[in-house]
Amino acid sequence: MLSYAVYSEAGGVGKTTLSANLAVAHARAGLDVLVIPLDPQDGDLSYLFDVDQDRADSETDTLVHHLVNREKGDFLDLIQTVEHGVDIIPEHNRLEDLGEALRKEQEARSDFGESFPMWTQLQRVLREANVHQQYDVLIVDPPASSGPQLYNALDATRNLVLPLEPSGKGQASVSGLDDLVTNLEEQLEINIGVLAAVPNRVKGTRDQDAIIEEIQSQGFDVPVIFRDRTSLLEGCWRKKCSAFTYIDTHRDRQRDYELETLAQFDQLARHLEAQGNVDAPNPPEPGRLDHERGTKEVQV
Repeated sequence: MLSYAVYSEAGGVGKTTLSANLAVAHARAGLDVLVIPLDPQDGDLSYLFDVDQDRADSETDTLVHHLVNREKGDFLDLIQTVEHGVDIIPEHNRLEDLGEALRKEQEARSDFGESFPMWTQLQRVLREANVHQQYDVLIVDPPASSGPQLYNALDATRNLVLPLEPSGKGQASVSGLDDLVTNLEEQLEINIGVLAAVPNRVKGTRDQDAIIEEIQSQGFDVPVIFRDRTSLLEGCWRKKCSAFTYIDTHRDRQRDYELETLAQFDQLARHLEAQGNVDAPNPPEPGRLDHERGTKEVQV
């Protein structure tokens, strides 16, 4: 199974949008995909896929219940299916208190001489649910801040996809990519692979080109570079869907540069699948919309 967390220290770099479109790109190729968003903020992946209606329901079973062994039902009952057959565990407001819930459970176990490692609970839940046997791809979308959501995401996936903005604002995070990965490895005492660094909102300036070259000189793989597609991605949030569905359903006409962006999502998904030794059974021509399968490939 291919597993990775889409993560950036900086906010506003398109992390959640990238997670959603990669999930759909994997699913379009015939793979079974599970997405686990762990960001407690509104405007998250559950909102983008329009499955956040129960996030404030105090009576519903949640992932947090399962992480602290207080589940109300089967883990698989948490899953909802969204566009293109992508499965997702919707976020819940209880994620805001995940750290406190984990600490309380750890203290309770300690009173009885039992161990409860707080950062490995997502991995435990997934293993007990045999997720690795039921899915080809696992994507976890943690918040930008350090904490139990991020640490559980990394322990469960052991791989990172790093979206970044090659700008003055993002320069510090770009320069610190090596240190970021090293620090996370040391904190969790695990090895973390970086499957790809993904520049986003690129306008082709000399400064941006220099930053991208710096990323590559650090040894990070940069398989695609996304141009600035603000209109497209804002439309996705407005209509609560991926870019694939937005262009196919909500655009009045096809725009070549937007189809090229879809092709890049597909190409990035194939790259990540190759990294994880996962063979997609039915990969589409890059960027080809579902109702156009079999027509001429979009050139990028």
